[in-house]
Parts: sequence; C-alpha cells; structure tokens
Amino acid sequence: MQLEKAEQDECFILVKAQPHRSSKYSETVCCAGIGRDGKWRRQYPVPFRILQSDQKFKRWNWINYSYTTSIRDRRIESQKVLPESLSVSGSVKKSERARFLNPLVRSSFEEANSKNESLTMIRPAQFEIIPFEKTSREIEIERQKHAELANQLSMFDSTARPLKPCPVRFVARWKDMEGNERRHSCDDWETIAAFNRFERNYNRKKAIEDIKYKYEEQYFRAGIVLTFSTHSRRNVTNGTPNQWLLVGVVRLDFDTQGDFLLR
Repeated sequence: MQLEKAEQDECFILVKAQPHRSSKYSETVCCAGIGRDGKWRRQYPVPFRILQSDQKFKRWNWINYSYTTSIRDRRIESQKVLPESLSVSGSVKKSERARFLNPLVRSSFEEANSKNESLTMIRPAQFEIIPFEKTSREIEIERQKHAELANQLSMFDSTARPLKPCPVRFVARWKDMEGNERRHSCDDWETIAAFNRFERNYNRKKAIEDIKYKYEEQYFRAGIVLTFSTHSRRNVTNGTPNQWLLVGVVRLDFDTQGDFLLR
C-alpha cells in the first residue's frame, strides 16, 4: 500500500489545549494556529511533552512542520502532524497580531457555523471566569490517569514525569455580541499553567484572584477573544450539530483600524 505523501506548512500557534489521553497516540495535545494566508490550521496529534526542547513552541511562535491528512478527521482545518518534523522559526510580532486575527473574529457560533468553520474566535461582550475546586476523588482519578500516560511516554523519553493534576477547573460564563449567554469549561493549557505558577508563588486563594483579575480586568479592558474548536466527533462533518469547546483565552487588544467592534 502506498503511503500518503507528506506536505509542508507553516503557522503561528494560538492554541494549546490541555494534554489528553488518546487510545492510539498516548498523551497528546491539540494545537491550532494561523498560516501566512490568514487561515486556520489544527495540528493533531502533538506529543508535546516528549518533543525535543528546541521543538517546544509557545503561543505566537511560528512553527514549520510536515503533515498528512486523516481519514478519520474530515474537518478542513485539521492536519496530522509528523512530530519529528516540527521546528520553531520565530514569533509573530505584537504589531502584526490584529492584522492576522481580526478577520477571523466572529460575533457568535451561528456566524462560524454559517461559514462552515470548525475553529473560530469570538470577542465576548461580557466575560467571567469561575473557579471550581475539584474533589479529592476527582484529583486521584486524574493522578492515576497521568501516571499511566507518563508510563507510556517513558518508552520514548525516560525523563517523562506524570503531570500534576490541577486542583481547580475553570468555567467561562460569557455573552456573545448577539446577546446569547454561554457557559464553557476552559481547556486552555496556558490558563492552567498560569494558575499553577501563581499558586506556587503565593497560595490558591491568591492564584484564583490573579487569574480572575488577569482575564476579567486586564484582558477584558484591553481586548480579549475566546478561541473555540468543534469536538473531534461531534461536528457537522460527522452529521451532528457542532459542539464547540473553549480551547484558548487570548489577549487581542482592540484595534481602531481593524477591529469589527469599532468599525
């Protein structure tokens, strides 16, 4: 059987969702970004924690990579990345971010659906992030799962260690520009990383306060967009309505030249 030929691509990263278990790929991360042509790309599966140190990218980094298409994921933005091909090639300048992102901001899921998108950004009219402390049972279940995943990862990287479960899950309660009230669990890895960093430096109460201030005050005043992906199985390409998942909380300052809110 002839193997599918890989293609080359480049994009800057906007989304890194929290690591999840995959029956086929072990621990993987779903990532997404924007290409030079201003269009979305979704990279999956990315075994992020066992990439080489010079391959580990951050939000706003440009990455180069090879990919094939998946017969199981027919969403047009999806690319099956070859992890060994990944390389970081710089970062998008802050002054360029609005030019790339503003054309992709939608007013609601209904607008994204009408454009047949499976990745989208929405600038909320109202935004609140709500913390919920996990029970000891929930944390123990997560700890066991992370231990199993780390054991699988150790076959490829002997230094792999289990992820420490975050004791808090965050839920976004927000309203879109058409007045629809929404509520989504936040699967943004950078939010969890920020909380963990704040908790290490201070304590849990102060960490929660800092997350709320960062998003509800600083980001919301300057400009914030929520980034969503459709569920890999529950989407229109599989014959069901789109289920939208919150995978990124991004600061995107209001742009008087290009922001749709200020036109």
